[in-house]
Amino acid sequence: IFDSQSLSHRPEAVSERSEFGHWECDLMMFRKEHGKINVTSLVERVSRYTVVMRNEDRQSKPIMEALIQGLAPLPAEARQSITFDRGTEFVSWPHLQAEIGTNSWLSNRSSPVNACNQ
Repeated sequence: IFDSQSLSHRPEAVSERSEFGHWECDLMMFRKEHGKINVTSLVERVSRYTVVMRNEDRQSKPIMEALIQGLAPLPAEARQSITFDRGTEFVSWPHLQAEIGTNSWLSNRSSPVNACNQ
């Protein structure tokens, strides 16, 4: 993961929640007896509008494809960036940027998962 994608390089407007179109993303997993199914949550940082997508497993490429399909219909201003934690399910973030132009930011290694909310 490139240092240039760390939270320390994220624009102030994103951190201050002063500009619409920036999202936080996380993966929610269920107990093992429920199988591999999990959900990806997307929360827009200003409005707190929330989207939840079902995933069949934790592989990064299908998760990014679901994000692309879910966000592509929105105007570019509504899908400017997504902040992820450093989970392995998000390693395909460059694919997201290449397909729909959405910037990606990643929490710092030493920060807890909820550091994205800062």
